[in-house]
Amino acid sequence: MQVSRQPSENNEEVPAPEPLVEVTRGGITESRHRGHVIAVEPDGKIVAHLGAPETVTYLRSSAKPHQAIPLVASGAADRFGFDEKEIAIACGSHSGEPIHTEVVASMLRKIGLGPEALKCGVHEPFSPAEARRLKENGEEPNVLQNNCSGKHAGMLALALQLNAPTETYDAANNPVQLEIGKTVAAFSGVPIEDIAVGVDGCGVPVFGITVKAMALMYARLVAPLLAFDERTSKACARIVAAMTAYPELIGGSTDRLDTEIMRAAKGRLVSKVGAEGVYTVGVLPCAEWPRGLGLSLKIEDGDDHRARPTVVIESLRQLGILADESLEAVARYAFFPVRNRRGDVVGEVTAEFKLNRAE
Repeated sequence: MQVSRQPSENNEEVPAPEPLVEVTRGGITESRHRGHVIAVEPDGKIVAHLGAPETVTYLRSSAKPHQAIPLVASGAADRFGFDEKEIAIACGSHSGEPIHTEVVASMLRKIGLGPEALKCGVHEPFSPAEARRLKENGEEPNVLQNNCSGKHAGMLALALQLNAPTETYDAANNPVQLEIGKTVAAFSGVPIEDIAVGVDGCGVPVFGITVKAMALMYARLVAPLLAFDERTSKACARIVAAMTAYPELIGGSTDRLDTEIMRAAKGRLVSKVGAEGVYTVGVLPCAEWPRGLGLSLKIEDGDDHRARPTVVIESLRQLGILADESLEAVARYAFFPVRNRRGDVVGEVTAEFKLNRAE
């Protein structure tokens, strides 16, 4: 497949996003979702790609496992006695169920701070059942139910470890965020001065790098470079182990893409979605990919619901990472019927792309 190109402002042709998903109705294509996909090994070797993976976008919540690396590598997790569940929730975008809020509350008790110290804000839980329960009981959502509360509790622990002010742990110039920025630079291979920085939905800094650099971060998470120090490599191993052991803490008990993909893969990968159509995965070293693999993608229009899961699962299928039983376990996330108001099926949402594989 040829990479499509579009003219730039100076009339130079640059790679353009590729069509990835088609929405058909009655025999014609009604809509398309376009984007970029890339898979790389830890040394940067490109295994497969499509679109323009040099496109710069924000990591959003796909940064969370790497934002947790300083928490573990610094000794903060050990100092406060965080267990695997607490490390996992620091990496998750959880659904706000009791299984999540109880773990975050445990982290806060261990560091001696209350929920009021969290600066992630409040939103309705991602869990439909929990959101419905709140409404039925006339209750308001609380800060522990914010999908980022575990990440923020981890940042507070890191602030205490670094003797940094906890009141401003979310500020870009706080030692907590500076350490996280250094981690993103080390794993992505992008000099820290070249990383774009914005403000994430939960108020902390969010990092803008290429889609390719995102894939590299995840390849190096599951297979750290020899150049990394021992503390960092051990932190990666603990984070990967925690995520694969407790996938329900990365997403939720039901109907969360990260959770379902990790359950289906049975410990062979870590999965993490980011807002605005971003997705990242690290495939642990295995027979087919002995050096490990990082996969990332960006849906250009930011669709998180029908385009992203479809592209994620099809990409993992084409790379041979999901097959047979594991593929069947997530098949319902890879195909969506289009229904009319009566409930009749009148079309479908399907993946329509083939990755360019390296020789």
